[in-house]
Amino acid sequence: MKKSWDGRFKKTLDPFIEEFSSSIDIDVRLAEYDLQGSIAHIKMLGKVNVISKNDTKKILHGLEEILQEISKRELKYTSTDEDIHMAIERRLVEKIGKIGNKLHTARSRNDQIALDERLYLRDEISEVSELIKGFQKTIINIAQKNIDVVIPGLTHMQHAQPVLFSHYLMAYFNMLDRDKDRLKDCFKRVNIMPLGAGAIAGTSFQIDREYAAKLLGFPAVTENSIDTVSDRDFILEFVSWSSILMMHLSRLSEDIVIYSSEEFGYIELDDSVCTGSSMMPQKKNPDVAELIRGKSARVYGSLMTLFTLMKALPLSYNRDMQEDKPALFDAVETVKMCLKAGAKLLSNIKLNKNRLKNILDKDFSCATEIADYLVRQGMAFRDAHKLVGRIVRYCIDNKKYLRDLTYSEFKSFSSLFSNDIVDFTSPRSSIKSKSSPGGTCLKNVKAQIEKAKSLLK
Repeated sequence: MKKSWDGRFKKTLDPFIEEFSSSIDIDVRLAEYDLQGSIAHIKMLGKVNVISKNDTKKILHGLEEILQEISKRELKYTSTDEDIHMAIERRLVEKIGKIGNKLHTARSRNDQIALDERLYLRDEISEVSELIKGFQKTIINIAQKNIDVVIPGLTHMQHAQPVLFSHYLMAYFNMLDRDKDRLKDCFKRVNIMPLGAGAIAGTSFQIDREYAAKLLGFPAVTENSIDTVSDRDFILEFVSWSSILMMHLSRLSEDIVIYSSEEFGYIELDDSVCTGSSMMPQKKNPDVAELIRGKSARVYGSLMTLFTLMKALPLSYNRDMQEDKPALFDAVETVKMCLKAGAKLLSNIKLNKNRLKNILDKDFSCATEIADYLVRQGMAFRDAHKLVGRIVRYCIDNKKYLRDLTYSEFKSFSSLFSNDIVDFTSPRSSIKSKSSPGGTCLKNVKAQIEKAKSLLK
């Protein structure tokens, strides 16, 4: 089949090379965006009289019909279509004749693909942002449902201090909120129109880029034609953003895997979000959490692919950049699936409250409360820290926990202890005392949740 660019060639393209260089199988995802760009481009060319009003009307009619074919999945692609741009142009000529060859006036596939990708990513960012909001709503719902449940807060995977489960969960709300803010900022750099940059140098036609941008909903146009066709920063930024998001989802997934294990038993996962073993009948596996944790690697891989792809590319456009789409598309789909799966997983957890209470009664996570108690009585914190360490050692040697100690036992370590010290060995007392801004007391957490609700509005 004849190519649109083969005028200076004596030989036809080798069939294997034609197949090797084709991207149509991947590009089809951009079909509707390519049509949107072409429709705006033709309207602009008609407005500035580069194409006659009659030809503009015929081309627009043909493009609208092709758009309908695409929406109904009726457009057929051939093995000789190099990419989605050529496929649509071929179909247009089939429908309206040689007038369709005017479609490509004053543009290049270089600025065309940049436009398609920006239109695509603009829509996907809007969808991903809504999915994040949905996830945040799930977090708020679970936090409210378990507002006063106490769990052991961990550092270094060791019991540190008691915290409210709702406080722990709202930490992930905050992570996602930062993700949402970063995505909003990323959107600003995606939402700039590249059409009109041409292949590298712009065009000699007196086009109206601002008009085309207005038709496509862009608030601004790119300023440098060389940078425009060679820029994939907006894709790198989105996939970099995706990597941070997936890191957050992976951390939550890891917590769920650990907390649902028999060794921890903090939570139980509903059967509807778990799978079994093909060999071991007793197994109930947290596969959803493990898959989200694992899929973070795919997104990181996409980021590394893009960085490696763009590293040291000379200006301006190079065909290497055709390989940006698989990495972008995979990152987008992975992020969306993981946000949906993660929200569903989280909404199907149940806290084992009795087990959590038993665990907290048999640990030393209130040790810091006792040290703070001594500080309030006038002891220097470092001295209090050392003394409470001796108390913990005493408990370990005597097979006791802090809650087992009597007032007289505390008194034997320091005369600064009064009989109210026993109250400070309670996890509830520890929670109540953490009233500093951002702390885990119930009042603070309720305020966090109310603020979170207002942010989602």
